[in-house]
This record gives sequence, C-alpha cells and structure tokens, in this order.
Amino acid sequence: MNTVIIGIGSNINADENIAKMLEILKGEVTILQVSSMIKTKPIGIENQPDFTNGAVKINTALELPELKTKLKQIEDGMGRDRTGPKFGPRCIDLDIAVWNGAVVDEDYYTRDFLRKSVDELGGIKEN
Repeated sequence: MNTVIIGIGSNINADENIAKMLEILKGEVTILQVSSMIKTKPIGIENQPDFTNGAVKINTALELPELKTKLKQIEDGMGRDRTGPKFGPRCIDLDIAVWNGAVVDEDYYTRDFLRKSVDELGGIKEN
C-alpha cells in the first residue's frame, strides 16, 4: 500500500469543487486525512480569483503512474480546461506532492501553502 499526499487547488467554485473531488477520490482510494484549506493569491496570472489550496493524505494500491493518470481523469471529469494558460483559473488541480514519505513535487520547496498543508498531514520522512 502506498501512502501519498496530493496537493489540492481550485479558484472556480472552490468549496464546491474540492468537496466534489474528495467524494470522487473516496471512491478510488482510502482518504486518511484532509488538511486545512488556505486562501492564496494567484501565481503568474494575477487577474483572477484567489485560490483555495490544501492537501489530502491517502492510501492506495495504485502505483505512481496509475495514480497520476487517475488524478488527471478526475480533473478532466470535473471539467478542468487544459487549453488555457498554465497558471490560469481552474476548477480543480491535483498534484502528487509526497510519495511514501518522499517529496516528489519540487513546488513543496517553493510554495509555502503546499509545504504548510503537507507538513500538517505529517507526510514527510526525515532522513
């Protein structure tokens, strides 16, 4: 079983979309814990609504490539528009941040909100 922390972000109907995503995710994996949600200013394109960010800690039998595919399917199923700019508005954004205690998303080191959410879930193994 793999223990994973997934970063969550949304700035389009964030409360509704994050709740919906968690319900969908619950049907695919075992949710262990959800972090507090943090309001953040957009990065890159500033003329858009603030984001709601957080993280969810899960257990899954899926391996990393399969989980990445599953998360993209959830995003797409919820209406994620990938045709817009990289840092544009989104209904849901799911990124694997920690895989079995190891940081796998470099944003952990540069984005305070992600680090705070991951640390709240206690998902990083010390060397």
